[in-house]
Amino acid sequence: MSIYVTVGALDADKSNSFYDQALATIGWSKHIEFPGWRAYSEGGTGKGTVLWVCQPFNGAPASAGNGSMVGFMVKSRAEVDAFYEAAIAHGGADEGAPGARPHYGPDWYAAYMRDPSGNKISVVYNG
Repeated sequence: MSIYVTVGALDADKSNSFYDQALATIGWSKHIEFPGWRAYSEGGTGKGTVLWVCQPFNGAPASAGNGSMVGFMVKSRAEVDAFYEAAIAHGGADEGAPGARPHYGPDWYAAYMRDPSGNKISVVYNG
């Protein structure tokens, strides 16, 4: 069974640019889209976990959930660094630069950011 995560977008073009660039650093890409919606998955296959970025169906403005966060587990510290750099370069806001987070475990290396719509994103290597 696969799971999917949906984050709202205030501006689909800005959000898609952000996710296109940041997710590419960890081998994810778009696998399907339709007006106001784009889905991403590892390798662009549509298999495994899927991230949907969309304008809310009800037409109300997207808002970030307090305490909500989408986390991507990656294969190296270099991927954490690359993801963070791409995210910040494409409209993301810093919520915690790449670095060790020993309070989560001895090998936890992570970065935290917000996408252009304010959704909190983490990227983590737990090597």
